[in-house]
Amino acid sequence: MGQKVELACIIDDDKIYVNLVKKIIEIKKLSENLLIYKNGKEALDYFKDIMENVTDEDKLPDIIFLDLNMPVMDGWEFLNEFIKIKNSLNKKITLYVVSSSIDPRDLERAKSFNLVTDYLIKPIELKKFEKIFEKTAA
Repeated sequence: MGQKVELACIIDDDKIYVNLVKKIIEIKKLSENLLIYKNGKEALDYFKDIMENVTDEDKLPDIIFLDLNMPVMDGWEFLNEFIKIKNSLNKKITLYVVSSSIDPRDLERAKSFNLVTDYLIKPIELKKFEKIFEKTAA
């Protein structure tokens, strides 16, 4: 494997899932660094801070894994807010919605956001997870 993802971001309140993904990323060396937020608001505040400091653009993730069901600000609210600031960020960010919901309405709704690359259902298979990182790093 050649290139690596510099910075990945997980926005999810499920500690067990987050720890699992973190371990996979570390063991498989899929990303140099990892940002973890428990809800959409924490992540959004981080992105807004970076926008104010143009020199911090290297602190923007290459890839985001976004959960839908979280307290404070859920994935849908995050997407609605992120759309507003995304164009101000001078970086291509690949965003995946990750959810345990298999409701077709959630799938349709997620795909209606053109910044959503794909909708992944938990638990994500290891092979699929590795492919996502390879595609993003390429």
